[in-house]
Amino acid sequence: MNNTIFLVGARAAGKTTMGKMLANKLSFSFIDTDCHLLETTQKTVAEIVEKEGWEGFRARESQILIDTTKPNRVIATGGGMVLAEHNRHFMKQNGTVIFLSATAATLAARLMKDPNVAQRPSLTGLSIVDEMEKVLAERLPLYHDAAHHIVNVEQDEALILNNILHMLQN
Repeated sequence: MNNTIFLVGARAAGKTTMGKMLANKLSFSFIDTDCHLLETTQKTVAEIVEKEGWEGFRARESQILIDTTKPNRVIATGGGMVLAEHNRHFMKQNGTVIFLSATAATLAARLMKDPNVAQRPSLTGLSIVDEMEKVLAERLPLYHDAAHHIVNVEQDEALILNNILHMLQN
């Protein structure tokens, strides 16, 4: 398999964790678009949004998607990568897109345990639980539109990895 694999999903769905595991298993390279943005700009998502607004951040995010797409690579995308139709189309045309799916409650619980939560600006100004419900309600159709495959990530990481590997073989 000589392909790019894109992982999409909300914050805390496990895109980075599963992406590293999947890349390791397939002997692919791995890149996280949010981390790549931080490394190349020396600014957090929150700092970019503060200076350039969400529109500026989304434009940078789209460019990073194009710049980092290479064969034999797993790419963990930012949670909002699917907001732009051209990003969804690009991923579908240039690789296999896997949506890591979880409930708002699960995502909120993971976010509350995440020490990096301060680096991720609130998208709505709501509590984490309410924000995840709102964001998922808005983005779920977009994740589905982008995805070739959907994986429930509310299970053990080894099971998730096996499910993804099985999907990629079919």
